Amino acid sequence: MTGPAEGRDPQGVGRFDVPQQSPAPDAEPARRNGHRPVARVAPTPTTPADEVDTAATDEPVANAGDPAGARTPGGTEPAVADRPGDHWDRKVANGLAFLRRRLSGDYEVDEFGFDSELTDAVFHPLLRLLYRDWFRTEVSGVEHVPVDGPALVVGNHSGTVALDALILSAALHDKHPAHRYLRLLGADLVFRMPVVSEIARKTGGTVACNPDAERLLGGGDLVGVFPEGFKGIGKLYADRYKLQRFGRGGFVSAALRTGTPIVPVAIVGGEEIYPMLADIKPLARLLKLPYFPVTPTFPWLGPLGMVPLPSKWLIEFCPPIPTAHLTDSADDPLVVFNLADQVREIIQQTVHTLLERRPDPFGP
Repeated sequence: MTGPAEGRDPQGVGRFDVPQQSPAPDAEPARRNGHRPVARVAPTPTTPADEVDTAATDEPVANAGDPAGARTPGGTEPAVADRPGDHWDRKVANGLAFLRRRLSGDYEVDEFGFDSELTDAVFHPLLRLLYRDWFRTEVSGVEHVPVDGPALVVGNHSGTVALDALILSAALHDKHPAHRYLRLLGADLVFRMPVVSEIARKTGGTVACNPDAERLLGGGDLVGVFPEGFKGIGKLYADRYKLQRFGRGGFVSAALRTGTPIVPVAIVGGEEIYPMLADIKPLARLLKLPYFPVTPTFPWLGPLGMVPLPSKWLIEFCPPIPTAHLTDSADDPLVVFNLADQVREIIQQTVHTLLERRPDPFGP
């Protein structure tokens, strides 16, 4: 053993300098492969021997010069870096957890049947493909929709099939900073159809009547209504973007009774997805439908005729119209009709402005 000056290291770890000598025979294969034996630390008076034995193994040792910070037991770089989680593994795990909750009934719906989890996991992703990739929708004016509290969103209706209502609800949820849900009011026919009625309830829809609208608004929800009804979506292509009558203004009465602001919204693009060239009224009466459309693709192409044309969509939310100062005039027909006409005029003018911004219906 050497003297104090050259035997023990300055920090007193307990290593001993060993003269250069030829490696032992059992170390030759490791040196021949370019590996360096791991140095073992001798026990010190302050270090228990069992701790030293545990640390002095041939396991990977952190190396300051190694970018990964570790090496494999053989001293070579790992073939594939170990990542904390895999994107697809998480997707599969989340999907299985979702199915388990659905099968076990471990989910919640409100008094109207709205299922927010199913809407987020199934319906909104499908609608997102439509409004973002197929229709290339541009949304503006979302800042006019309240961050919290009730509001009545009133829009123009078009398109032969009421896709504009679904697209509006999904786009508003995605673009709004608070990701609010739009509770749509639908016609009685929607809730008499077996499958459609279930989907409408699950996605937050309810019958277009004042009691339901007032209950939703009183609960602080965003409510969406299309006062044109079937007159809007069932009009011919020659009458595109000409707003129809707003009925008797029932939506205004609901807003006035609850003091809820009205947010007009203009939608351009829905008229071109199924251009309605004719209406076969005898067939519509036979099938008990409000109209039977004839488009360039339907019924000639059968089910393929239901694929919407990829028109360019623009959606703009207008500044809200306050109604809190008119709560005592909810039953005044003059006030109701004047406010309904004001909303209709705002939407019509905004539609014309959007059409000027979009000269080509199928442009980029």
